[in-house]
Amino acid sequence: MLRVTRKSRAVPTERDAELSRALRAAQDGDESSFRLLYRDVQPRLLRFAAAMVGADAEDVTSEAWLQIARDLPGFRGDLDGFRGWTATITRHRALDQLRRTSRRPATELSDDVLAALTSDGDTEADALDGLATRDALRLIAELPPDQAEAVLLRVVVGLDAKTAGKVVGKRPGAVRTAAYRGLRRLADRLAADAGTDTGTEAGTGAGAPARPRTEPLPLLQSDKSGGTGAEGVR
Repeated sequence: MLRVTRKSRAVPTERDAELSRALRAAQDGDESSFRLLYRDVQPRLLRFAAAMVGADAEDVTSEAWLQIARDLPGFRGDLDGFRGWTATITRHRALDQLRRTSRRPATELSDDVLAALTSDGDTEADALDGLATRDALRLIAELPPDQAEAVLLRVVVGLDAKTAGKVVGKRPGAVRTAAYRGLRRLADRLAADAGTDTGTEAGTGAGAPARPRTEPLPLLQSDKSGGTGAEGVR
């Protein structure tokens, strides 16, 4: 089952403070600080790229990091801005890859990519519980493009609506609405799939019909720009 959650980032964590210091040090050429930033951001970018280009995700993120490393000394912004900046670069490299191959995003991922997607870490990159599965990535890739990008940027990469809007060139409200609609589609799809299960669940008894899962899909609760993303949505 795919469960979507999002941690509130209104209050900076100790980890964010450490990464903010690492960002400044990396801009001055400190290699260990750069590695710290890489370990924080790369799992997010890999998930983002995998939903866009499938098995080419590692190649795309490798190209993105070449540009990130080259242009980092000239970057101006905070940690959230850095994450948004890296997502923008990755998105551009993914679109370049799609233009080169002239095909729709692939959904079949290699074992190497899946292993990277399931890697553990002390970051918030696991905002999508169970994202590192072919089925979950396929579900997101099947969303309308604007909704898929919004879900990935808000929930996977961990950007607030304002920063995500800068990545895709849209207003924060439009990103919140697209993310809400995308998550609502995922919730409806999962509820429909659960209703067709023929297995048994704990407590139903052997051979008893499976109870449809009624647990709602938690939506984006809030962000720094305010609102749940449901404003004006019917």
